[in-house]
Amino acid sequence: MAYIRKDVSTLTTGERRRFVRALLELKRRGEYDEFVRMHIDYYTSDGERGLRTAHMTPSFLPWHRRFLLDLENALRRVDPSVTVPYWDWTRDRAATSVPWTADLLGGNGRRSDRQVMTGPFAHATGNWTIRDGVTDTKFLTRDLGRARDPIGLPTKADVEWALSDPVYDVSPWDSTVTRGFRNKLEGWGTGRGSTAWLNHNRVHRWVGGAMVGGASVNDPVFWLHHAFIDLLWTRWQRRHRTHRYLPAEPPLPDSSQFRRVVARHQRLPPWNVTPDQLEDAGRIYRYA
Repeated sequence: MAYIRKDVSTLTTGERRRFVRALLELKRRGEYDEFVRMHIDYYTSDGERGLRTAHMTPSFLPWHRRFLLDLENALRRVDPSVTVPYWDWTRDRAATSVPWTADLLGGNGRRSDRQVMTGPFAHATGNWTIRDGVTDTKFLTRDLGRARDPIGLPTKADVEWALSDPVYDVSPWDSTVTRGFRNKLEGWGTGRGSTAWLNHNRVHRWVGGAMVGGASVNDPVFWLHHAFIDLLWTRWQRRHRTHRYLPAEPPLPDSSQFRRVVARHQRLPPWNVTPDQLEDAGRIYRYA
């Protein structure tokens, strides 16, 4: 029977406690940092050579679906009652609302160095030391809303703009495309500065601190954010039932994307699974 992923704002006190305890146990065992390293390893951009699987590519959604499942399975080995909740940032939009509470993810970073001082993931608790990141900082950092150059979270209209596009993705299958659901949701827009950050990308920038860049997994909000992104993919699938993951076939040798993107029936590294096999996870979980 499929288990349920809930809106984080609906979790009971006990559900919050069990979710946090399971995350802390994975961190204690060293398993959590393996997820951080994996995301860093697969954060390949358009400008780099080789295969892109996690970002700026059609497989952004199935890659993170499987990544999220791996983390969720690890949590459930600690506590079978735990599932990953999702954060609906179109509704819970304040820096003091869920999930930024002392009993869940803790709050914003302090002004001086953006260090998170509250909640179970504050460095002062001794339970959450950053071991793999883009800097040598050992503590979790956040800059909710970006104090010096404020930005807002994406809106329901921003999400609808992505959901209304019936085509999954288009050539050249990268961060430059202006059509297709995948990049509209992933959020590589045109222009410069904050106007170019849309939907998924804009949330990472709004949280700031550790959530900016390949080591973003260091902030547990990463999982709640990507659970909502995954939910939005399921909503797009229900709305556009005749449309599927693209490309269906690999780009040809004369294409700039030859061997750079994963087609529907190709293996999606690092797993022995294809995007086709990840399009429907309804037998594993569903969203409340």
